[in-house]
Amino acid sequence: MQKILVANRGEIALRVMRTCKEMGIKTVAIYSEADRNAPFVSYADEAVCIGPAPSSESYLKMDRIIEICKKLKVDAIHPGYGFLSENAVFAQKVKEAGITFIGPSPEAMDMMGDKLSAKAAAKKYNIPLVPGSDGAITSLEEGKKIAEKTGFPLLIKASAGGGGKGMRIVNEISEFEEGMQRAVSEALSAFGDGAVFIERYVAGPRHIEIQVLADMHGNIVYLFERECSVQRRHQKVIEEAPSSVLTPEIRAAMGKCAVDVAKACNYVGAGTVEFLLDENKNFYFLEMNTRLQVEHPVTELITGIDLVREQINIARGERLSFTQQDLKINGHALEIRVYAEDPTNNFLPDIGKLKTYRRPQGLGVRVDDGFEEGMDIPIYYDPMIAKLITHGKDREEAISRMLRAIKDYKITGVETTLSFCSFVLNHPAFTSGNFDTHFVKKYFTPEVLKKSSEEEERMAALFAAKLFSEKQKTANALQQESTSLCSSKWRENRLA
Repeated sequence: MQKILVANRGEIALRVMRTCKEMGIKTVAIYSEADRNAPFVSYADEAVCIGPAPSSESYLKMDRIIEICKKLKVDAIHPGYGFLSENAVFAQKVKEAGITFIGPSPEAMDMMGDKLSAKAAAKKYNIPLVPGSDGAITSLEEGKKIAEKTGFPLLIKASAGGGGKGMRIVNEISEFEEGMQRAVSEALSAFGDGAVFIERYVAGPRHIEIQVLADMHGNIVYLFERECSVQRRHQKVIEEAPSSVLTPEIRAAMGKCAVDVAKACNYVGAGTVEFLLDENKNFYFLEMNTRLQVEHPVTELITGIDLVREQINIARGERLSFTQQDLKINGHALEIRVYAEDPTNNFLPDIGKLKTYRRPQGLGVRVDDGFEEGMDIPIYYDPMIAKLITHGKDREEAISRMLRAIKDYKITGVETTLSFCSFVLNHPAFTSGNFDTHFVKKYFTPEVLKKSSEEEERMAALFAAKLFSEKQKTANALQQESTSLCSSKWRENRLA
């Protein structure tokens, strides 16, 4: 494998290219017109403009990407995450073109990309599942019967769903019909597939995911867990590894289940098996993400394993170079996603120019980003500016290091989620480890940041006033001293 095309943009494109460079592999970047001046473009050995700014006209153009690969004699494609990373059709096209796809097979993607087929595969290995329907709901009457049997509250979920789309909470039978209609409509709109199913609503769950690696020779390992419970709009904002609540016994049990899920779909590559953990520490299989995760750096920091390097080695047909027994948890890692969003305005995306952009540095601090000072935040893509990751000997040190790094991160020109992340990390529920996926709903309101901002402004004004007063006193004292000195000199001259 001499040359890899990275079918992505921004920080993940840079992240993949850095490992390729370490491995002596040439890289090719594809970029849209909006990303022409982005750092990942200049970092690659070769770069090709693939089209206009909208992703449908650039980063999602499957045939054009494959055409570029053939023209530049590319050996493999790394899809990163998002865009085409979990698209089984693209993976199949790449395979048929004689190019290596750095990821699982199209068949594994298909199986795990559909929540119902994923649950069916997990069920064969007796992996705990949230009680509910075994398949898609085919009629309203059937749905009501299953709902009564499952119990309330419950969730109606899109089979092809993700990111909270096509999902409705139903608290009683009178709400069921409207909830189902809304879920089906949203699923059709978002995914082109109106299939929905029912699950019992797990109150106060924690979102725990297990990283797995599987080679082509039947070797599968799990690289422990990531806690991803702090979310807004069902999207993760803060992740950490390991979780503060898992016992070694639960960790081992979840790890075994994750490996079994990988076996169930003949998985190859890096993947993540997601679970819900209830208040009694019972866990249930949720889904499998058949790609590298945004939050993969926290796993890298606690294990010392470069997951992108492993992905490439696996795609080259190599065996895993380590066993489950070789893996150990080293310290604690945190990641915050720095979004160009306004947390005081319902986390609405904010666009503009990065007037000031200075990254934090120091021991145990890592920044994965794709921007430079002076660049614009494009409106066409996800508004994530960077991932800020810290590592410490324990959770307390990782948190304190993150709080310092947030203060050192200087961004002006756009609103960001840095202040929100600081609020979370300082909150007693988070520091104690006693939180769940409802953290934002329970504890956060825009007013807490506005009050904090107002207090900071008040303190800054007081400090400025004090500084001005002290400068005035000093200036007055110097003036008096100067006047006194001049008067003394005048008297000396007269006497002379």
